[in-house]
Amino acid sequence: MILLVGGMGMGMAAEASVDAEGVVFFEEKIRPVLVEYCYDCHSAGAKKVKGNLLLDTKAGWERGGDSGEASLVPGDAGASLLIRSLAHAEGADLQMPPKKKLPERVIADFVTWVEMGAPDPRTGVAGEVKRADKSWWSLQPLKAVTEVAGNVVEGSGVIDGLVEKGLREKGLAMNGAAGARELIRRMSYDVTGLPPTMEEVREFESAFAKDEERSVVRLVDRLLASPHYGERWGRHWLDVVRFGESRGFERNLIHDQLWLFRDYVIGSINEDKPFNQFMVEHLAGDVVGKDDPKVEIGTAFLTSGPYDDVGNQDALAQAVIRSDTLDDMVTATGSAFLGLTVNCARCHHHKFDPIPTEDYYRIKSAFEGVQHGTRTLATAEEKRRFEAVTKPLEGRKGELGKEKLALQTAIVERAKLLPKVEATRPVASAQLTEEKFEPVRAGMLRFTVLGTSATVTSGVNGRVDEFEVWSSGKDSRNVALAANGGKVEGAAGRVAEDFDGAYGVQRVNDGKYGVRWIIGSPAVLVVKFAKPELIERVTFSHDRLAGKDEPVPGLGPSVVEYELEVSEDEGKTWKRVADSLDRKALNEEMARARTLRLGSTKEELERLRELDGELAEVQSKLSAVAPLPVAWAGKFSQPDKPTVVFRGGDVSKPGEVVKPSSLAVLDAVTKGYELPVEAKEGERRLALAKWMVDDGNPLTARVLANRVWHYHFGIGLVDTPGDFGFLGSLPTHPELLDWLALRLQHHGWKLKGLHRDILLSRTYRQSAKWDEKASKVDSASRLLWRFPPRRLGAEEVRDTVLLVAGRLDVKMGGPGFRLYDYKNDNVSTYVPREVVGPETYRRAVYHQNARASVVDVLSEFDFPDTAFAAPKRANTTTPMQALVMMNHSFAMDMAKAFAERVKAEFGGDDGGDVEGQIRGAFAVCFQREPRDDEISAARELWQEHGAVALCRALLNTNELIYLE
Repeated sequence: MILLVGGMGMGMAAEASVDAEGVVFFEEKIRPVLVEYCYDCHSAGAKKVKGNLLLDTKAGWERGGDSGEASLVPGDAGASLLIRSLAHAEGADLQMPPKKKLPERVIADFVTWVEMGAPDPRTGVAGEVKRADKSWWSLQPLKAVTEVAGNVVEGSGVIDGLVEKGLREKGLAMNGAAGARELIRRMSYDVTGLPPTMEEVREFESAFAKDEERSVVRLVDRLLASPHYGERWGRHWLDVVRFGESRGFERNLIHDQLWLFRDYVIGSINEDKPFNQFMVEHLAGDVVGKDDPKVEIGTAFLTSGPYDDVGNQDALAQAVIRSDTLDDMVTATGSAFLGLTVNCARCHHHKFDPIPTEDYYRIKSAFEGVQHGTRTLATAEEKRRFEAVTKPLEGRKGELGKEKLALQTAIVERAKLLPKVEATRPVASAQLTEEKFEPVRAGMLRFTVLGTSATVTSGVNGRVDEFEVWSSGKDSRNVALAANGGKVEGAAGRVAEDFDGAYGVQRVNDGKYGVRWIIGSPAVLVVKFAKPELIERVTFSHDRLAGKDEPVPGLGPSVVEYELEVSEDEGKTWKRVADSLDRKALNEEMARARTLRLGSTKEELERLRELDGELAEVQSKLSAVAPLPVAWAGKFSQPDKPTVVFRGGDVSKPGEVVKPSSLAVLDAVTKGYELPVEAKEGERRLALAKWMVDDGNPLTARVLANRVWHYHFGIGLVDTPGDFGFLGSLPTHPELLDWLALRLQHHGWKLKGLHRDILLSRTYRQSAKWDEKASKVDSASRLLWRFPPRRLGAEEVRDTVLLVAGRLDVKMGGPGFRLYDYKNDNVSTYVPREVVGPETYRRAVYHQNARASVVDVLSEFDFPDTAFAAPKRANTTTPMQALVMMNHSFAMDMAKAFAERVKAEFGGDDGGDVEGQIRGAFAVCFQREPRDDEISAARELWQEHGAVALCRALLNTNELIYLE
């Protein structure tokens, strides 16, 4: 992209007289070499222009340098001074570059270029620059449009006037108006993400024929009033703010409360909340909306990005992770609101935009007090009522805890005087522990876990992969084994979702090692034998396959303290046969717990049991109180130290202290702010938010207006919607962009007014018809001589298929559905579902989008990776799209449902009206009547393969998923 000082539009495209193939050659082969090797000495931006030769414009090489000779002779490489200089030819006045000759292939490219006539689209008179400064276009104040052809300076007419101005300059003109059906389909999908019904199309066509203008206005107002509008445009915003419902990184745990933020976005857009208020709530909702959950949830923006929660114990690594965490917030804020890559200044001054490193850290200081985590979201009254119930219970819990601790302390002190039990045996082995005892007859055995390698109080989360009870005698066998009739009872400490009981107690006697029972509470395993047995030995293990006598890292705690009892009378009485008292204690804490068990009197044990019972009762009452709602919306605390610049971005190299403040580059055009180093945490975020949405800040309004235009036309006036800096694109219609930004402010930052301006314009309402002549000048329709057609997005495709099949559930809000099975054991796995049911037939915006999850139609049709912001979605065409639409179980199910629908609605009284069903299928799919040849082809397919095959074919047509 050519970027020129002194004019936004200069250099955006080659003049019509320049051969397109030659321009491509120049851009790919010549310009990069000039920028890298020549501009330092031969451009307007050079500190000293050598030989007075400028190579950053066509005019520069045509004029030549001090020699007075043109640098190039188009069509004659041999006569061109520049070619001789590049070749370091004998007798050449210059050798360029002076120290090292360019590769021969590069010189050959220059020869080819000159022989082509030296096509050069750089027609500007100023020099090409390599980075932006304060004069960069997007940093300038918004300029009002004072004159438009036809003297129209209000409403949609301005849009049309400015677009037509650009078209006239290229000898182009707008297409004629789109037809009624074309327009209602376009607007319905654009505003709501759903197609119109056949009835809506017919009604609109009729009204359109009578009064085109009035019918379009009524259509626009109806669509913007639809609750589906918020679902459609809310999804756009979720793309922009990198919204994902899992943490990412290694563990990638899911967030089950972030649907609250999604619903907040949809609700805010539906109610047409002013976007400047909406943005402030994203950064400081807890400050401006304290005790208002509907506002406070906005701060989930800060923490809904990827988050590394692995928990590295190294202090330097922790600092790096924290720095990366805050960088995510800076990056998301800079891109979403300002359209700047502020994060590029983290390690050094921004290489392309006028953002010094210090400014990065000034912005970062606003987020220093933000921590990831859940936060209570409730009104002040809800909190008061909750505390009125829980505070007395918490007080009683504290009193009981103090009494228990005092009693335990007294027991331990007295026990120090008692004879010590000799612990001669080693600590129980994680690989294999064996207990032998005198043969005893029993019908049941009870294994009580008193402590694990991770806790001294219970066996919760301890693990056993196999528990065996061996009969006495020569032919000893495992009578606990399920295959030998043994039955087990015990609590599971974890039920991992979708794991089908993988951690259940049944794993403990299935004869398989490595698959574990995670012990629950009470930490007791009861084994019932098929018949009374004479037993003499018990073996159990944490991981029999580990091959070492210690807990296995990553596999959880093993059992180290236990008691074994047997019963002959169906559990009425129990007799202890073995325990771990003569084993060495794992640690001091375990030794203390053992002392408590051994040193207590009968009365003390009874009191301890009573205290445990009372504590359990109080805890039960606390647990019965409905908890206040929480959400992954961040926690806030005052930073304990000032923000410093990390030299080179290295956290181990702290530099100067910086104050919370705005970007200095905008101080000349907007009222910036600077706070004291010790400013309150919430004050920092609020100051940043208010500065960003101030009417004087030219970036925020421009960026937002461009996003609105982008989603209406499929591409923005600036086609890099998240980057308005030097590496981003220049606006195709700079006057129009400023008018849209000012118009947004005129509407009080409400989007619906801006939508109306755009939707009612002739620019939007024109036909998408292709014109060969116009395409040669503007093949991508950037100048808007026609409406750019588009393919439906991922959500639109899935929602449309569901709607056509008559299966779409339009219920709004609430927890999302999943198109994957979620599996978690410290780290998370997301396995795509092959078969889905009606619970998943909601609009795709309500899918719980976890990072790194892949799901049928959505992923194949370019649903973005939620690890990153997606200001502009990819639009690919791949074989997998055809395969998933033809063969995935979802597509097959919907084809069957579609066939059932057309039979029920259009099949007549007996369901046998084939032509009626064909016509109905076309009406549902495409909102039009089929042509005669389509009816004939559809009937033939129906007769040969059935109704489902026809419906399946219709769901795979381009007409279904492409809009004009």
